[in-house]
Amino acid sequence: MLILLGFAFLSGLVTILAPCIWPILPIILSASAIGKKHQRPLGITLGIMLSFAVFTLVTSYLVKIFNFNPNILRLIAVFVIGVLGLTLIIPPLSNFLELLVGKLSNLFGLNRQSEGNGFGAGFITGLSLGIVWSPCAGPILAAIATLAATGKVTADVILVTIFYVLGVGIPLFIFAYGGQQIFARVHFISKHTGRIQQIFGIIMILTAIAIYTNYDQVLQVDLLNAFPAFSTTLNNFESTPTVTKQLNVLKGTQNTVTLTAPVSGLFNANTPAPDFVGITKWLNAENPISIGDLKGKVVLVDFWTYSCINCIRSLPHIIAWYTKYKDEGFIVIGIHTPEFEFEKDTNNVLAAIKQNGIQYPVGQDNNYSTWNNYNNQYWPADYLIDAGGIIRRTDFGEGNYDQTETAIQELLKEAGQNVVTTLSNVPDQTPNGNISPETYLGSARMQYFYPNGQVGNGQQTFTLTANPPISSFSLGGTWNITDEYAVAQANSILTYHFSASKVYMVLNPGTNGGTVKVKVLLDGNPISSDVAGADVKNGSLTIDSDRLYNIVDLKGVTGDHILVLEFQTAGAEVYTFTFG
Repeated sequence: MLILLGFAFLSGLVTILAPCIWPILPIILSASAIGKKHQRPLGITLGIMLSFAVFTLVTSYLVKIFNFNPNILRLIAVFVIGVLGLTLIIPPLSNFLELLVGKLSNLFGLNRQSEGNGFGAGFITGLSLGIVWSPCAGPILAAIATLAATGKVTADVILVTIFYVLGVGIPLFIFAYGGQQIFARVHFISKHTGRIQQIFGIIMILTAIAIYTNYDQVLQVDLLNAFPAFSTTLNNFESTPTVTKQLNVLKGTQNTVTLTAPVSGLFNANTPAPDFVGITKWLNAENPISIGDLKGKVVLVDFWTYSCINCIRSLPHIIAWYTKYKDEGFIVIGIHTPEFEFEKDTNNVLAAIKQNGIQYPVGQDNNYSTWNNYNNQYWPADYLIDAGGIIRRTDFGEGNYDQTETAIQELLKEAGQNVVTTLSNVPDQTPNGNISPETYLGSARMQYFYPNGQVGNGQQTFTLTANPPISSFSLGGTWNITDEYAVAQANSILTYHFSASKVYMVLNPGTNGGTVKVKVLLDGNPISSDVAGADVKNGSLTIDSDRLYNIVDLKGVTGDHILVLEFQTAGAEVYTFTFG
């Protein structure tokens, strides 16, 4: 735990270098530049640390208890930042605010150290910034946010959060206080203090407007795209085996599979393969299967789920390997771990097995028992096991098919088999370039919702944004939000600004039975047949079962487009967008 706390502190410490913090640095400098003492910068820093920590840890609880729109907090922050900007432009207003803060301090029994030290106003500014700031999340902060969103905040989670915000606070205070001292001591600047304060006031008001219009989020995305190396470096920094193991403990997952440093380009793991546990039902198999039963064979354990487009694109390769090498001592074990509740239905899984032509055994891991036993986190995920029962190679996500097949051949040779060295001729359909990420509409993972990335559960009426930022969506009309999906009502609208060649959605017609009709528009016009997905006919989508639907197919041409879905009837359950 001590190592994780240390890494959390260091992760917060380097956040000052992150592109996603740059948009708020001018406002920190603007708010702290007044005066010559440390109180105002200290107030700003403590305010950011406190509100960010509290907002991250308890917002999901507050939303569920009081069923309010968390965007209200963002609007309050916008108002406060705007008012503080006005106080810099209008000095009498600043004096009035200081007097008001002083009276509030006395009311709560807090004695200010000196009149006009600015701690109170700085603290209020920091509280507001902590609400609207979204730092670049590495594995540590992502784990904290996920546990908070799913209501699993423990004392250890709180402690890790505290160490993270302590790390954030130190460079922020140095930046704020250092900037203040420069403004106070540089003669040219000190001669024009009043005018400079007014300029800073304008900066704060412009920042408030940017936050209100959500342009701050657009700017953060642009900065991350412009400087992608930071996210990669942060992930590598926080993804050491020791930190990964302790994060698994924090999340309550087992750590059975421990990956080692790469042994070669093909074999990147060396650990005993865990058994298949808690399997609800075995399909394509007469009897339950264990790892012990497979000793002497080369085994590929493939974690998948039938509505995952990434899994669907990888299946042709896995099926081809099974067909090619099954008589040479090779077997595939599919572990179907459902992402959504409807994927637990055995009939649905059987239909997917038949549709994809899967002939190898598939275990239904409905309770995530085998998933956790392998400490898995991805769909798809492949664990290649040698004849002695040792995991020798892991692959997460799509791609690297030639390397995986070569590794299969090498392990079969190690087992004494004579195998051909030619590779299967299956097209690799892994998307190239930057495409929109998988996007969920359930409140537990609604991070790409525009404008604030979070919505409480329950039936609500939304105001549609016709052109949200890239890789984000907006809702219009009445929707019933749940943890896992959003239920459309009659005349509900959904807009997504995507970058991809193909658009897929996981949809369900709902519990009312029958079908749901959806009108599909692309870039403001009814979608034409030449770019409509396989499930869209005459500009309309019919939702008749719980499965993956192909909505848009731009025939390999990746581009930025606005997709609009107009739900003609009520009841559709909208789970997720995926892209190709």
